[in-house]
Amino acid sequence: MRIEEEELRERALLAAERIREIANEEIVKEPYRDYFRRTARFLVLVEETAEREPKTLEECQEENRLLYEDISGSAYEKSYGNPAYAVRNLGDELGGLLSFVYAELRAGIILVREERFEEWVSLSELFLELYQLFCQVSSGESEEASLPGAVREAVYYFESDYCERRMDYRVREQLDPTLDFARRIVMEADLSELTYLYRYGEYISQNELRISSYLDKAPEEMVEQIAVTFTEGYRKGFVNAGKNLAGKKTVNIRYPIGFERVIRRVIEKFLAMGLEPILYRAAVLSVDKKQHMKIGYCATPANLQYDYDHRLDEAWYLDKAFEERKLSALRAAYERRKEWAAVYGGPAVFETFGEAPFIPERKEEAASLSGRQKKLSVSYRTQAGEITERYLKRGETSFTIISFPIPEIGERFPEIFRETAILNTLDSEIYRRVQERLIEALDRAERVHIEGKAPNRTDLWVSLMPLEDPSCETRFENCLADVNIPLGEVFTSPVLAGTNGRLHVSDIYIEGLRYRDLELVFRDGMTTEVTCKNEADENANAAFVRENILYHHESLPMGEFAIGTNTAAYAMAKKYAIMDRMKILIIEKMGPHFAVGDTCYSREEDRPVYNPDKKEVIARDNEVSRLRKSEPSKAYFHCHTDITLPYEEVGRIAAWTSSGEEIRLIEDGRFVLPGTELLNKALGDIG
Repeated sequence: MRIEEEELRERALLAAERIREIANEEIVKEPYRDYFRRTARFLVLVEETAEREPKTLEECQEENRLLYEDISGSAYEKSYGNPAYAVRNLGDELGGLLSFVYAELRAGIILVREERFEEWVSLSELFLELYQLFCQVSSGESEEASLPGAVREAVYYFESDYCERRMDYRVREQLDPTLDFARRIVMEADLSELTYLYRYGEYISQNELRISSYLDKAPEEMVEQIAVTFTEGYRKGFVNAGKNLAGKKTVNIRYPIGFERVIRRVIEKFLAMGLEPILYRAAVLSVDKKQHMKIGYCATPANLQYDYDHRLDEAWYLDKAFEERKLSALRAAYERRKEWAAVYGGPAVFETFGEAPFIPERKEEAASLSGRQKKLSVSYRTQAGEITERYLKRGETSFTIISFPIPEIGERFPEIFRETAILNTLDSEIYRRVQERLIEALDRAERVHIEGKAPNRTDLWVSLMPLEDPSCETRFENCLADVNIPLGEVFTSPVLAGTNGRLHVSDIYIEGLRYRDLELVFRDGMTTEVTCKNEADENANAAFVRENILYHHESLPMGEFAIGTNTAAYAMAKKYAIMDRMKILIIEKMGPHFAVGDTCYSREEDRPVYNPDKKEVIARDNEVSRLRKSEPSKAYFHCHTDITLPYEEVGRIAAWTSSGEEIRLIEDGRFVLPGTELLNKALGDIG
């Protein structure tokens, strides 16, 4: 090991020395010289900041500004991280490739901070390898026409050669509690000193600074209440599902940077349950990413457009051989850690809402998947899901998820935060009784008709699973506050045959992206048409929906139909005019919602589920998920995206029995079923 460390140290010193020289060299001709000199200066900056420890808050902020200024604000227009700028200055193919390389190199900020030096050195050496290729062209040793192919080949083999190590580390950091970089920050830092935030290496915005300051002064009772609600939700998830929490030893806590005071208390409570915390960072390298989404702890992005521009960077190297190598690496990584996988309890997810709605600019210069690569991407997710399920069985794990606002939500942030804390602790008993009335009505029906209110164009029929014995069976789960906080919905897996019509939502925010006039058409439960009105180009709109909601699948089934009952959440959103700032976790409780993709019971269809009234929820699968018994590769899509129709856009929801009787549930955005009227009290407060 000592020899390997010495060799790595020598490689690091040699690379750093050479990069410092490149920062001022004029060997490579323009326009490429500017790219290499500016990138080299950035890499030098990363090295320098790693070697010194800022003392004051002002020093930390200045260092953070320097590290992220190139992709922030107006500077991004002339950044090589911007594919449009890179292509404009470096040419079509080389510009895109070098922009991708620059984005990978920016991960060095995190790699150095976490002392992942082997990965950092390998990235530095890729940069030097590419620089040498351009030097050879400038000196006449090779033809300029050969550069695109040579650069692409170097990038491909770099990603391929290091794929196994990166996949191994990604699996390890999700399962191994001894990787305690973030845990040490949360548990050991002086949280009253904001300098601790900069120890992560992430971009630190006013959101992180203000939420940390706010929580530092927050009443102890509020912090305690949040931690109890969160951790008890996790515990109840195991208890209510009849799963064995005692056999688990670890829990993965995903959280937004700035909430450390709450997370410290959460960790203490999980430790009291016998669960060691695992805190891993959202992916920073393209091979680990899932498009633009952040899975793991993270801070406010320095630039959402930058993240979106590089969401599909795998297009630069994805082919069949790479897919197979990545799957092999994933399988081997789990096998090496199967003992840790067996005691992994699942994620406890602390989300935020309040970010300004983001409609990305679509750039032709950004990497995009070819038709073949889209199929490979879908194939990889399917097979990776199978591998993950083999080691992290959903029938043996659970989760919980909760959401709180960030200061970006506006001047009334403290009020909204306090009201959200109340919202997350609503009386489950009251909602249980009301939701039982809804379920009783729905269990009498064979289908449900959902109609929008002008200008909403929703007109959708949902077919329901037949009941053999209504005295002990039900179609809908009565969702209270355990794994999915806040409470407030009843949901089912629809029968696909006979589920037909159009779902339309005028304005919705899904996984960080905004959709205007989102429409999905269903025929026998499968999407047949999708579009939105984000851009003037209809083809671009359809492609946007297919990429970010269908995840490159040709079609997806309706995996869930639900009716949200949390009118208090809806009233809060209207009161503070933050409807467009809410995440789906809360939005889905604010009206009927429909998920495309897998059912809520994916891979747990054969595990009995019971409501508080002891009735078994029998609608746990559909015609597609039943293929798990004959054609398992076709049974799951590894996605589940909720789309909510807010109360104000609901004209009518009615359940229809086999005899043609209509049971009215909601009219003009108000609950009309006897026994559910009290839900209108909160709606009445907003007119």
